[in-house]
Amino acid sequence: MLGTFANVFKVPDLRNKILFTLALLCIYRVGFHIPVPGFDSAKISQIAQERSEDSPLGRAADYLQMFTGGTLEHSSLFGLGIMPYISASIILMLMGEIIPALRKLRQEGQTGYKKIQEYTRYLTVPLCLINALMYMKMFAGGEGYIYPGMKVPAILMGIVGMTAGTMFLMWLGEQIDEYGMGNGISLIIMAGILSRMPWAVMQVWQNTELKVGVEPGKYGPGTLVFLVAAFMFVVAGAILITQGQRRIPIQQAKQMRGHRMYGGARHYLPLRVNHGGVMPIIFASSLMMFPPIVLEQIARIPALAGSVVLQQLTEAFGPTAFTYNVTFIVLIFLFAYFWTTVQFQPKDMAKNLRDRGSFIPGLRPGHRTAEYLETVMVRITFFGAAFLSIIAVVPSLVTQLLGVSFAVASFLGGTGLLIVVSVSLDLVQRIEANLIMRNYEGFSESGRIKGAFR
Repeated sequence: MLGTFANVFKVPDLRNKILFTLALLCIYRVGFHIPVPGFDSAKISQIAQERSEDSPLGRAADYLQMFTGGTLEHSSLFGLGIMPYISASIILMLMGEIIPALRKLRQEGQTGYKKIQEYTRYLTVPLCLINALMYMKMFAGGEGYIYPGMKVPAILMGIVGMTAGTMFLMWLGEQIDEYGMGNGISLIIMAGILSRMPWAVMQVWQNTELKVGVEPGKYGPGTLVFLVAAFMFVVAGAILITQGQRRIPIQQAKQMRGHRMYGGARHYLPLRVNHGGVMPIIFASSLMMFPPIVLEQIARIPALAGSVVLQQLTEAFGPTAFTYNVTFIVLIFLFAYFWTTVQFQPKDMAKNLRDRGSFIPGLRPGHRTAEYLETVMVRITFFGAAFLSIIAVVPSLVTQLLGVSFAVASFLGGTGLLIVVSVSLDLVQRIEANLIMRNYEGFSESGRIKGAFR
């Protein structure tokens, strides 16, 4: 393994790409410490640390900070992170199923992809302005957040600065795509998530007591061993489900050209078990943030302050409530099938196989092949969605049963862990492809890293 890492830096082109990517990620982390002009960062950080993690707004803030690296607490220029760009990409992707012009652009190859990227940049700007305005309104409503006499200038500079920060991060991601290791936006998100891991490790270390019968709020030896074992088990499971494939045998038709027979090769069509990736959890988590926040705001109305029904609803949609987690799991399944339906087009795939002279043994090309592919995808998506559901509820279960902080338990599952695992695997495969292309061995002595299949 050490020899493999040495080979990485023996290839000048690969070494330059890795160093360039690391340099841009360092720039991103430096920008994390640049505050928004006019705001008292120390005061905002103090209020954020005193915020209750069990409150709806506290959970929503923790969810957003997972993607921004905690920049919201420091009111930095990169406080919005790269999420507005991700939201714009998702919106255009979904609109591509409705608007024929966008669907046609997607079918034009690289030219259409560049045009959609241009539309994504344009859509990112208004989304940044809206999000920045919401954050500025939240900061402006607190006492001591803004320096005296600078309310209007601070809000204007904050909106412009945070929008510019997101656009700069988008530019950094594109530079990594072009000159670095690729997949720049995902690497930036992963860097923001991993930046919180040292803090989580310190929290566990400071609250651990290696003795029997620890006081409430502290972690004993059993809890510590369980956290380490659970982390390793969940990471291994995330890698397995991310790499998991169902391989459909494909037979190429034989063709006679002159006096020679061509074709007849047999290969496989890999279908991912977790085809939706992390998107079902992101959609479900975003949607589940609204009911607790809305119920909390309604409870502040004086006429409804003592309502028993409202109190029961608030308890039912608490982060550790049975109703909340069941609804969360149902939404993950719904969004997993929805995202697979949007991304996976069995009719187009069957048509491409027929045009290339390939077919699935035992099935007629065309409609029958499309039906078979759709049936297989529906079945394997169920297992992928079930695993995503387990990953999603692990942090809440650990918090409720062991009393571990949710910020620490979030590294045992959820969206952040899946993003880190997926991006890390993609990065390793890109490096391995560069090594093998130059006649070096891959990371594994037994051969290339391959996708598991069932």
